[in-house]
Amino acid sequence: MALDRDTVLSALSRISLPDGGDLVSRDMIRALTLENGSVRYVIEAPTPDAARAMEPIRAASEQLVGVLEGVTSVSALLTAHGPATPAAPAAPASAPPDLKIGRHPQPQSGPAGVPGIDRIIAVGSGKGGVGKSTVSSNLAVALAKQGRKVGLLDADIYGPSQPRMMGVSKRPASPDGKTIIPLQAHGVTMMSIGLMVDPETAIVWRGPMLMGALQQMLGQVEWGELDVLIIDLPPGTGDVQLTLCQKTELTGAIVVSTPQDVALLDARKALDMFKTLKTPVLGLIENMSSYVCPSCGHEAHIFGHGGVAGEAKKIGVPFLGELPLHLDVRTAGDGGTPIAAGEGPLADAYSDLAKRLIEGGLG
Repeated sequence: MALDRDTVLSALSRISLPDGGDLVSRDMIRALTLENGSVRYVIEAPTPDAARAMEPIRAASEQLVGVLEGVTSVSALLTAHGPATPAAPAAPASAPPDLKIGRHPQPQSGPAGVPGIDRIIAVGSGKGGVGKSTVSSNLAVALAKQGRKVGLLDADIYGPSQPRMMGVSKRPASPDGKTIIPLQAHGVTMMSIGLMVDPETAIVWRGPMLMGALQQMLGQVEWGELDVLIIDLPPGTGDVQLTLCQKTELTGAIVVSTPQDVALLDARKALDMFKTLKTPVLGLIENMSSYVCPSCGHEAHIFGHGGVAGEAKKIGVPFLGELPLHLDVRTAGDGGTPIAAGEGPLADAYSDLAKRLIEGGLG
């Protein structure tokens, strides 16, 4: 029997869990890759405490997969979907620590880095609807699959979408009311204002509140040691972009656009904003570049084609690549597992993007 994804998953489904079900039925297998007999995957537990208790299960899964025909090596990693269980309060009557998000920014002399983070890359767009958040989440997962320690900050304060796209919904812990413990999903450390507020409640804040919230999520989150932090910016050229570029030491920005002229008009405004704020533009990405009909295989360019590459050449910045328009990308994001976490041509497109960034020293 040829070694394929289904064969490995079938073997892993034989690993029963103490509280019922198995690794596959409980949807705990992430980032499964097969390459020349080498099998790698991640077991995602619900919490760090649960992950620590699952070490025997991880070892057993490696042994089970290792005996499959065609397997030359197996590597299984344990990760956690949510934060560790906070310590019990010192006194039963005391209220649990809480952290208020959204306040006026604290005084700051100039741009500052975030301790423990090597590179900070902002992903922006001139307008909404071009797939900037989809690109951000999938790029973060693709970089993590290639061995990088990656963080993802959802800075779209008014319309946070990363909790849904990354499949997380728990409120981050704040053990002392000052620090925030971020969540883990698909090998990525992530934080979003959407995890701190009621998802059904609109955030109605003026500029200073937005800037204060961004400052908190950068400075008070325990990001740990990261190779790169991806920041998913809101669309446009507003307060959040201005604050980030002026107050944070950014490695640079990536601008996402669809190929049509209307989208490029707004993308140029984003490019001009980054130029004005002296933030290097690391490259442009053409999203929704092509569409392949699932019935007949015909390739169409619904929004045009090549416009972003032409713009990149015109202004002298790198063109980082084309990403397709596909139903599976949308359903994967809606389902909380970015398409880059799986296998196939769509995941490969994001993998290639991540490799280009790594080869350029940006990942």
